[in-house]
Amino acid sequence: MPDALVHRHTEQVKKIARDLQFSFCGIAQAEFLDTEAPRLEAWLKRGYQGRMAYLENHFDKRLDPRLLVPGAKSVVSLGYNYFPPRNLAADSHLKIAKYAYGEDYHHVIKERLFLFLNRLREAVGQVEGRVFVDSAPVHERAWAQRAGNGWIGKNSLLLNRQMGSFFFLAELIIDLDLMADGPIADYCGTCTACQDACPTDAITEPYVVDASRCISYLTIELKEAIPPDFRGSMEGWVFGCDICQDVCPWNRFATPHRETRFLPSAELEQLVASNYRELTEEVFERVFKNSAVQRTRWQGIARNIQFVNCTDVAPDKATDATPEPDAANG
Repeated sequence: MPDALVHRHTEQVKKIARDLQFSFCGIAQAEFLDTEAPRLEAWLKRGYQGRMAYLENHFDKRLDPRLLVPGAKSVVSLGYNYFPPRNLAADSHLKIAKYAYGEDYHHVIKERLFLFLNRLREAVGQVEGRVFVDSAPVHERAWAQRAGNGWIGKNSLLLNRQMGSFFFLAELIIDLDLMADGPIADYCGTCTACQDACPTDAITEPYVVDASRCISYLTIELKEAIPPDFRGSMEGWVFGCDICQDVCPWNRFATPHRETRFLPSAELEQLVASNYRELTEEVFERVFKNSAVQRTRWQGIARNIQFVNCTDVAPDKATDATPEPDAANG
């Protein structure tokens, strides 16, 4: 394809990303992730994936987008801001991660991705491809790094100099030739704030996270009882964790999102203000109906609250916010 046409198509991709209010857009050539392959293999061999067996599946597809989309030529990596206008974690000793305040991001962003692909086809003609948002074996942070959207920090998250790390990643893998953006430098320097702040020592060394020790894993992915070794280390988190992001100096550049669907409902704000005292199963289903918190189901969030209350707060407070035993064990 002539360079002028590739350039024009690339500019159209970037314009559509801006029009759809994605926070950033970078492009990488669709190829095998040769440098990431040995790192992923070593990470899995250490057992750092915990009970997330799905991370062991489709190893080749996770590293080569052409196996997900035959004929793929480009990976369009996108970011979508979710930094909230108000930090609800400051209003309760029980905390949920900022990304879960509003509607489930999978639904919100996937709608925009389909719209993106449709607009691209209108602009350049037939384009084959697929859209992804944390929903398939796509090595998202690696592609975002290759596309120049940031660098992978010591907490293993993608960091962006303009906005920190409070954003979702998404991708279009398409059979369209585009101009690739180059990767950028690592700006973590000598900082170890994330590693120093992690209460469960999940960041075993810079750039390496033992997911089986991460509070997000313990409160969301782990379906069994939380190991007693973590008693007193949860710091109030009952769904996800923002600690390593909150302490990251680059997040001083984070600005509030403008996505109304990510805003917390009035009911959630009331629940937080009441320290989750009213979180019955019925309330859970109503308040978190369209939320990513649904991933834990009622039994999971009740387990987490009970574990945190029994270890992180005084007994009188634990009694106030712990669900009824039959609900917690239901």
